[in-house]
Amino acid sequence: MFSPFPTETAYHYCLVIKDLLDKGFLKLEQVTRLSMERAGQGVMIGTLVCTGSENNRVVLCASSGISKKIICAENGLSEWFSNGLHFIVVPPVVSAEKIDEALNKNDAEIHRLTNLIQEGDTLIDELKEKRKRLCDESLEEVRSLYNFNTVFHKPYSIKNIPLPTGTGDCCEPKLIHYALAHNLKSVSLAQVFYGEAGSGLTRREGCGEDALEKRLNPGERLLPSKNLYVSPCDERCGFLLPKMLGLEVLYCDKYIVVVNKPSGLLSVPGRGEDKQDCVVNRVKKLYENLCQIEQPSVHRLDMETSGILVLAFTEEAHRNLSAQFENGTVHKEYVALLDGVLEKQAAGVKAPKRGEKSGVMKLKFRLDPENRPHQIYDEVYGKEGVTRWQNEGLVWYTAPDGIKIKSTKVRFFPETGRTHQLRLASADVHGFGLPIIGDSLYGKCSVGQRLMLHAEKITFRHPVNGRLLTFEKKSDL
Repeated sequence: MFSPFPTETAYHYCLVIKDLLDKGFLKLEQVTRLSMERAGQGVMIGTLVCTGSENNRVVLCASSGISKKIICAENGLSEWFSNGLHFIVVPPVVSAEKIDEALNKNDAEIHRLTNLIQEGDTLIDELKEKRKRLCDESLEEVRSLYNFNTVFHKPYSIKNIPLPTGTGDCCEPKLIHYALAHNLKSVSLAQVFYGEAGSGLTRREGCGEDALEKRLNPGERLLPSKNLYVSPCDERCGFLLPKMLGLEVLYCDKYIVVVNKPSGLLSVPGRGEDKQDCVVNRVKKLYENLCQIEQPSVHRLDMETSGILVLAFTEEAHRNLSAQFENGTVHKEYVALLDGVLEKQAAGVKAPKRGEKSGVMKLKFRLDPENRPHQIYDEVYGKEGVTRWQNEGLVWYTAPDGIKIKSTKVRFFPETGRTHQLRLASADVHGFGLPIIGDSLYGKCSVGQRLMLHAEKITFRHPVNGRLLTFEKKSDL
């Protein structure tokens, strides 16, 4: 996954930490029993740069896992960290001692069963099943210890969630967990690999966002060893960080952020206290130090629609992106499931004939003031919406009650951005005449159902350097 915060400043401090470790000003101390299979393995070193209550810079540092911790040498770090900067080594979310205590409850019995299995006991299958049950109990006991701080001030527990072992022990969740607990505002996040080459690193990659930063600021000093940067892992952090931050971040730099909006969340705040939770307000809270404008939104998705949203942090970036959307130079791609078989059951004027797999739909709609927020077809006063579409065939949709129904998967390429354009193109009799599954306005939405419409892909030019950017986020549609 992409780092949820810009990386360059934190990456600089990662290299400083690495240098301090090499020179002995900092040390990695082994705090758990060293297993043979992990001997010689390196660790990730991460830093989160924050600002404190007095707008002072705070650098948080952590190592991955629970087996080692960073300690300061006796001679201190004053020559390295000065000018009011605070350096803090962040502890694990759960200590190694608490994890050992949880595991020790079944440890002796698990080892006894393992010995019997290795000796070839006649009840080997029964022994393996009992050992598995005890191992699962131990893992569940460990998971129950992990309660993560979130931007909503409501702890998030991974108990009863079958996540990979070690979830929560990566650098990023440790650092963000600590920052949230101490009301620190996150500014920059990065991690590097520290250890012997070839000692188990699988996600080494170039710092793509830093490379973009360099194109934006060509006069800045180039940082060495770019290939040391390691992105957050998909299997653990990819699940956990969006829960802690309230947003799944697909990209972030000093000028823009790209997020994956879940169905049911507003894009912008609505009227009333109960409609203030939205992508915009979450972005402004999360990126308080980066967002320089009151309204960072440059386009919207319906509350019920999921998918990719682009927001701007500066006036210049907002102006440029807004112009791209208005001029129609942004390429958008949506995927939807229609409630039925399009070629057989659709009754709309624009419904495709048998064998017709693609086309262009042009329909005029306007707001129905008697029934807000519904839109209605109006050939005279409506604004034209232009949508290219592609029929991807029949699929089976499983409803919340478990019933399977036939549906049609359609890919939409809107060339305009009218309100409810794709929902109307599907449901209205002047369009396909076949609503999207879960459409509460133009179709039907059962209990536990969501709108099966997802903004899957977007292409636009970076508002500052002009680089062509494409982001894609697949859904489970």
